[in-house]
Amino acid sequence: MKLRFWGAAKTVTGSMHILEMDGKRVLLDCGLFQGRRREAEERNRNLPFDGHDVHAVVLSHAHIDHSGNLPSLYKSGFRGPIYSTAATADLCEAMLKDSAFVQERDCEFLNKRRHRRRMIGEPTDDRQDCPLYTVEDAEHTQTLFRPVRMHDETSVTDALSFRYHGAGHMLGSACVSLEYKHNGSPIRLGFSGDVGRVGLPIIEDPEHLPPIDYLILESTYGDRFHRPLDAVADKLADTVTRTAARGGRIIAPAFAVGRTQQLVVLLHNLVLQKRIPSIPIFVDSPLAVNVTDVFRKHQELFDEETRKFLQNGSDPFGFKMLRYVRSVEESKALNELRHPYLVISASGMCEAGRVLHHLRNSIEDGRNTVLITGFQAENTLGRKIVDKMPEVPVFGDLMRLRAEVVRINELSGHADQGELLEWIRPIVKGLKTIFLVHGEPLQQRALAEAITRTYGTPVTIPSRGDEFDLG
Repeated sequence: MKLRFWGAAKTVTGSMHILEMDGKRVLLDCGLFQGRRREAEERNRNLPFDGHDVHAVVLSHAHIDHSGNLPSLYKSGFRGPIYSTAATADLCEAMLKDSAFVQERDCEFLNKRRHRRRMIGEPTDDRQDCPLYTVEDAEHTQTLFRPVRMHDETSVTDALSFRYHGAGHMLGSACVSLEYKHNGSPIRLGFSGDVGRVGLPIIEDPEHLPPIDYLILESTYGDRFHRPLDAVADKLADTVTRTAARGGRIIAPAFAVGRTQQLVVLLHNLVLQKRIPSIPIFVDSPLAVNVTDVFRKHQELFDEETRKFLQNGSDPFGFKMLRYVRSVEESKALNELRHPYLVISASGMCEAGRVLHHLRNSIEDGRNTVLITGFQAENTLGRKIVDKMPEVPVFGDLMRLRAEVVRINELSGHADQGELLEWIRPIVKGLKTIFLVHGEPLQQRALAEAITRTYGTPVTIPSRGDEFDLG
């Protein structure tokens, strides 16, 4: 069995790993690469393999950097099964169509703007932007999903099977243990997907994997330690109160899946505790609205704290000050409001979608706040805002960053160094090699050193395209 890394290699986006055995290829994740626009365009449009040659996909979870290029795989000829948990399949149905829709709309916007500039004689290029895939492509892709229950053994080929285990990262997220029966001696491979944290709002805590020989391990926060989760509510309450007092608005870029729902539940609790002023709170993302409905559908995955809302007859994702925004007209109207409000909008790394319009109308006003609640990959607009660059590009135009920038890292759905070391502890003695993925080089080197120092287990940090023979 051979393992090749095509994505999330020395970067945190575009998760994509290929297993090859007995003439068949099985893909672990098929995510969108996010970063510099031209590089992302090139990688996402040109898969390093032909879809016809892929036998099946085993998907860890629904986040776009893990699932978002499945429609491109379909376009390249893939027609095999896409295995996922039921919640992941439901989330992908909403997310992939939304991804396609946003691409179509953003391309339409950019092409119209380019045309207007040509009409008034401004310098511009003659190219026409087109989406990676369409809503129709996403709908065709959805027919390939095959939901699998946690812990059930599922056969992918005659010799390869896998089981899902709760990852605690987001609704329906899973770690994967695979077993390849080869010459009477099985090869056992683990894939962490994204490992969550103990005590995150809404979802249950991550499970440990069974004994394995090799592990593909995420390393997003491999060089740091998160602050305790109980600091989140205080920081959020302070940010909302301070910004409202100066008459500003809070723009919170947030992943539509997971982070948006976490923020809503936290704000709900702050409202109940009367710890924030009575200002309107908007969730401006059609995807987030649809995803929240999926969350309501899968209450069996909630943790004990979130179940208490239900037991008390309350909706954890709904309260008086909260309003979900669907239409474009309603979204545009938010920018005309002249009183304080908070808007949660996708995308989480500020690379596409409605949040770009809110940022364009808000970041040059010092009364406002940009609230960053998730990891921002290198070269994304979100990272430029976190780094507090004096000017940042929004829709290609440089804008002065005068708004306050606040980071709440504690909500991260990714385990930190200590949590990752603890997560691998039960299986580390039997590991031959750990492959670190889904992390930037600095974080990966720090985690590799910590693993070697703590356990003495061999660690490899693969580059894109690297292949390894597992036996």
